[in-house]
Amino acid sequence: MKKLHLTICIQLLLANILFAAQPFASWNKSFLTLTNGLVERIIQLPADTGKFVTLSYKPVGGSFGYFQKTNEDFQFEWNDRVYSGRSGWQLKNIQTVADENGGDGATVTLISNDKKFELTVRYLLYPGNPVIRKNLSFKNLGGETAKLQSVDVEKFELASMTFTWIMSDYGRRKSLGPFLGGRQDALVGLHNINSQQGIIIGNEAPGVLKRTSVLWDASDICAGLTHKDDVYPFRKWINARDSFETTKVFTIVYSHQQTPDSIMNRTLPDFIRKYMGIRLSKLDHKPTFVYNTWVPFKKNINEKLVMELAKAAAAAGMKEFVIDDGWQDGYGDWGIDSIKFPHGLTPVFDYIKSLGMKPGLWLSIGSASPTSQVFKTHPEWFVKNKTDNFTSLHVVDEKDKYTACFSTGWYDYIKKILLQLSLTYGLEYFKLDFATVTSAYLFDPEQSGCYATNHPRHRDQQESFGVNFELMWQLFDELHAAKPGLFIDCTFEAMGGLQLIDYAMLQHAEGNWLSNFYGAHEVDLRIRNMAWWRSPAMPATALVIGNPEMQDSSWEQHIKSLAGALPIMLGDPRKLSASHLKKYRFYADWLQQMENKYQFMSFRQDLPGFGEPTEGMWDGFERINTETGTGGIIAVFRQGSKEVKRKITIQYLDPGRKYMLTNMHGKNITSLSGKDFATLGFEWEIESEYDGDLLEITAVNN
Repeated sequence: MKKLHLTICIQLLLANILFAAQPFASWNKSFLTLTNGLVERIIQLPADTGKFVTLSYKPVGGSFGYFQKTNEDFQFEWNDRVYSGRSGWQLKNIQTVADENGGDGATVTLISNDKKFELTVRYLLYPGNPVIRKNLSFKNLGGETAKLQSVDVEKFELASMTFTWIMSDYGRRKSLGPFLGGRQDALVGLHNINSQQGIIIGNEAPGVLKRTSVLWDASDICAGLTHKDDVYPFRKWINARDSFETTKVFTIVYSHQQTPDSIMNRTLPDFIRKYMGIRLSKLDHKPTFVYNTWVPFKKNINEKLVMELAKAAAAAGMKEFVIDDGWQDGYGDWGIDSIKFPHGLTPVFDYIKSLGMKPGLWLSIGSASPTSQVFKTHPEWFVKNKTDNFTSLHVVDEKDKYTACFSTGWYDYIKKILLQLSLTYGLEYFKLDFATVTSAYLFDPEQSGCYATNHPRHRDQQESFGVNFELMWQLFDELHAAKPGLFIDCTFEAMGGLQLIDYAMLQHAEGNWLSNFYGAHEVDLRIRNMAWWRSPAMPATALVIGNPEMQDSSWEQHIKSLAGALPIMLGDPRKLSASHLKKYRFYADWLQQMENKYQFMSFRQDLPGFGEPTEGMWDGFERINTETGTGGIIAVFRQGSKEVKRKITIQYLDPGRKYMLTNMHGKNITSLSGKDFATLGFEWEIESEYDGDLLEITAVNN
């Protein structure tokens, strides 16, 4: 396995050298060839046949048996007529294209034979990574508004699937086809255990608009936006002479892999971190220890309490301090409750900063009370249900709030409030909450989206889904433009699905509050479960997992478990003794030191031989910096297992380099080469049935 990993590294190095100065796209009259030395895709151009089809898509240097000899490439409906790569097309032009993250490729502009629209297909490849990223753009050439639906950005026709796993739910659940993926399927993998080949499909559509299918309607793979007969159908009305660009789909084809582990733990995260353009990669300093007031105080907070909590949290080593719900005088107007905070929030935020912490604030980005001034003044800004009444998309029939529609003047209104809070008060962290498009708790599609027919940016409920996601992302981008270091926590409630996080969110927000777990002891396994379920498809530091409490007797296990995601603690730090606060500070300082040395918050890998965290078993994770090879952290847990000792191996270190493994106090455990850590490993003992350890692994300077 290690020999295979080394072979892949050599291939990557050679590809980087050979293709560093070459464009990744070339073409003649008949064919477009896309290659970066690792992957190759050949597309037939419509000059001779009128068809635009993929003829070959495979890793360089080997065969690939998944696809038919011709593949439709894309498919969609324009005014209820189906178009695909096999429809009649005229080639308008081909141009090279690049993006700000190092992507290079081509755009192919086609005109439909009926002259109704112009279609641009964009492909991007990246240096040293076998990803091909693709999206479509449409321009309406007719004189009337056109309806776009059922968009498959990628469409491949399959050969044999007999021995293929379908890996769904962030690539963590194995099954056999047929398969139809939805909101939780930002990543789907196929792996043939006989041929040792596979495909990774990443869908960058937001929330409920994702659709990835395998062997569903035919022997094919389709990835893009939801179809018109799906539960949450995508629809876009494109006015005459206007254009629309879809979200992206990325794919990885690979071979010579016994399992997809190396692709999932190295190739995929490398693409996401380096080339996707996620917000986390743009932060110079990532949070390593966050405090939030929600549990146990809920809305029962005030100036005195918050300042007391801030003092204790700072003593414990917290780096960010987030005030959750309860600071405001109501939803919508977002005034400060003058009874709870008689001096306003300025002295509170100043005090938090004086303690060396960054201040943060909770806010519902799309809700207002029926009694708020904004609702009374601008009821036309709010979502309408199918009976033309105001409603809450969060939980229907809520009496204390209605949902606003971003397709109205609400956009500028809430943007002004958020800018004032971040710029005037110096906020560094926003937790933006509650449903904006669909609910995490309601599953009736008729109780989602906006039915209003007079909102400027959408014509109907189906179009409102995509438009309101798009506008929320635009709002986040404008906040970041004004304050580049701002950390936006876009909760799963705002995303519109239980524990939902996806690539669309990652490109516009830094984190996602995934859960509200409770229980002093039960929470640790659930934290590690959630982090495992969502990674490595999603960056670990984007996973904000609540609600472990600081004063719990098992608080040390909370921190160790949270070290595999974004460490965030709640609870009442005032209840901690001076000795416990000192110990907290040790953990906080250690995590910060590890980040300073290894930037481990940008990485996470599965620990070999340990799967999903499960009662009665051992589990763990690695957070190794695979770019520098300098090291990182290792975590190992015994979750009620009867085994006292386990053999631990560590992957993704430099094979020829020597590393030293130490505990958190710097005591040397063993020194081995990267190769020996991967093959021989070391034995680890945990005496208690429920405990865990954090370890440091560092490269030894030769």
